[in-house]
Amino acid sequence: MKKLFALILVMLSVATPSYAALDVGDAAPNFTASAALGGKVYKFNLADSLAKGPVVLYFFPAAFSVGCSIEAHEFAESINKFEALGATVIGVSSDDIDTLGKFSVQACQGKFPVASDNSQSVMKSYDAVMALRP
Repeated sequence: MKKLFALILVMLSVATPSYAALDVGDAAPNFTASAALGGKVYKFNLADSLAKGPVVLYFFPAAFSVGCSIEAHEFAESINKFEALGATVIGVSSDDIDTLGKFSVQACQGKFPVASDNSQSVMKSYDAVMALRP
């Protein structure tokens, strides 16, 4: 019974909603980061992408983890819907760019980029550092 209670507490602490540091209407913090699209590395700049249209920015804790791979696959499968709305998608994690290069080919299917934030400075500016990842 104690183990079940402990498991429930852990699950609740992980499943609690995250409250972003940004309020509705706040400007998104700009950043430039190394990113990979289909295995090719380039510099991603948020301001440049926003000049072209809306950007769907999502954060994930670890490339090739089960949940993150599923999430990337779902974004890849839905990319046409985002593009139809004029939006681009980019994922950000603290993984190194070599790992993300492989992830961009496999899980992202070469359909959208993923950016490396080794220092977690971008994630911190969005209050998106995951407690499960050191």
